[in-house]
Amino acid sequence: MLSALGNVWKIPELRQKITFTLIMFAIFRMGTHIPVPGVDPTAIEQLFANGNLFGLLDLFSGGAFSKFSIFAMSITPYINAAIIIQLLNVVIPTLEQWSKEGQEGHKKTTQVTRYLTVVLAFLQAIGMSIGLKAAILNPSPVNILIIAITLTAGTVFLMWLGEQITANGVGNGISLIIFAGIVAALPKNIGTIYHYVQAGTISYFSVFMFALIAIAMVVFVVHVENGFRRIPISYTKRVGARGTYGGHSSHIPLKVNQAGVIPIIFASSVLMFPVTIAQFIEIPWVKTVASYLEWGKPLQTTLYVGMIIFFTYFYTAVTVKISDMAENLKKYGGFIPGIRPGQPTADYLDHVMTRITLAGSIFLAFIAVLPNMVAAATNIQGVYFGGTALLIVVGVALQTMKQIEAMIVMRHYEGFMK
Repeated sequence: MLSALGNVWKIPELRQKITFTLIMFAIFRMGTHIPVPGVDPTAIEQLFANGNLFGLLDLFSGGAFSKFSIFAMSITPYINAAIIIQLLNVVIPTLEQWSKEGQEGHKKTTQVTRYLTVVLAFLQAIGMSIGLKAAILNPSPVNILIIAITLTAGTVFLMWLGEQITANGVGNGISLIIFAGIVAALPKNIGTIYHYVQAGTISYFSVFMFALIAIAMVVFVVHVENGFRRIPISYTKRVGARGTYGGHSSHIPLKVNQAGVIPIIFASSVLMFPVTIAQFIEIPWVKTVASYLEWGKPLQTTLYVGMIIFFTYFYTAVTVKISDMAENLKKYGGFIPGIRPGQPTADYLDHVMTRITLAGSIFLAFIAVLPNMVAAATNIQGVYFGGTALLIVVGVALQTMKQIEAMIVMRHYEGFMK
């Protein structure tokens, strides 16, 4: 494997792409240390010391939020905008038409996503600035507006950075920025475990168990992420002007985890909302509801699992067009052996998709509550492992490696294929 990685650098174009990606990572990491003007960093650190309410956002931003730097909001407004646009494809005919227009339609959708990102980023920045007003040195409306504009500009710059990586680097730029933020927290987590061991808070056996669970979960996630149900497809022979064509066999790969990490983000956002509101208002019943929805509480865990399963089915139904799949098969002379083309094929594919989505939703729910189980099994607190972070890191790593392999194969270079 090490020799294969070394062989990557022998391809000039691939070497340039990887170097460009690493430079963009360096710019991203430098930006996480540039503070927003007019904010007291000590007050922000105290807020996180009292309970990391925004732990997921801080994780995505590579620690930029806990420092309240210009990249504090990370790329999450862009992710939210992209999800919203994808969901609106179902109800807005124009967006649906653009999705069928190939590259030209993709450009239009991307442009709308950018505009929506700016709007969502500004609204989120205003909310964060007002919510964290106690940490602002001079919380006047003008200063709050300046801070909001600075945070919005940081998100827009990261969006541009991600697009540059996608165009000139390796892999999907937006995903890689999130990946870099999560991986950047790894040294801090290792340092936390080291200090626990030095202080005698945990034993070496606990550290060994933690490492063992971590390795096992990475292997498990890789296995499931690569899991597909392959539906066999046969094509009828057709006689054309240039002779007979068709008559071959293929398959439809239905992914087990079709929804990816989106259901976990949806569920955590919904459950985080009342807890977030309770931090800034003094209404007794809101405080009571928020106390039951704190991370790790039985009610919160139950709702979390239920919502993940629901959103997995919902998002899969929105993104996977079973009827279009069956119609395209019929149009090009394809059929599933033993199943009639048309509606019977759609019903069969829907039945199979429903069954494997159940497995995928249970997998996502298990991964989401994994941090609780790891903490209980090893007694290591304050080290975030599992859930969204694990899925993103493994998914982005697999996607990037596949793209590198594709580039190598295109140049008839063996590299990773040995």
